[in-house]
Amino acid sequence: MIYIVRHGQTEANSSHSMQGRSDFPLNGKGAEQAEAVAGWMRAQGISFDAVYSSPLIRAVQTAEIVAGEGPGNMPEKGSAETAGKSPAIVRDERLIEMDYGPYEGTDLNHLPDELLSFFGDFVHRSAPEGMEQLSSVVARAASFLDDLRAVSGNILISTHAIAMKGLLEALTPGSNGSYWSKYIGNCAIYVAENDGGRIGVPREFDPNT
Repeated sequence: MIYIVRHGQTEANSSHSMQGRSDFPLNGKGAEQAEAVAGWMRAQGISFDAVYSSPLIRAVQTAEIVAGEGPGNMPEKGSAETAGKSPAIVRDERLIEMDYGPYEGTDLNHLPDELLSFFGDFVHRSAPEGMEQLSSVVARAASFLDDLRAVSGNILISTHAIAMKGLLEALTPGSNGSYWSKYIGNCAIYVAENDGGRIGVPREFDPNT
């Protein structure tokens, strides 16, 4: 199975800022969100054969916690618990968040007209000048997924809201941009089958159900 997880909350998230590629760490709530996902994974006996993350710290921290290597979960060096520990996190630039360019840090509650226009119709409108285009997000997501087909077992992917939507678009035939306007909260999870190089259509996953 492939588990695609958005990172936990940061201070930029809580202040409703477009953080994009700004490298904010998880805040206290974000760490708790990731711990909740990790707790559910452990309760279900889920472990990971491979772990991939955006290189930004909030995604790496989320991957560490969910995979069992984060604060409070690390066994002491040399202990018997270190045997069979989670695999090293592979940081992949293709999983990084959309580049917001000059709009980095913009208050989401007070968007300029060009962003309001773009956010109002992602499918038919290009991103404003200086921002990464959504087609680029999907292209790098598809490139990552092509490489991932050679990896078997349970896989954890820790990424960001727009980058995650790019992965979902690339994995869902006929989506036609339907994911762009879908809300994906902090530590939201999507799951896809991983069968010998064939990756299934992802489904939203709620560990509370």
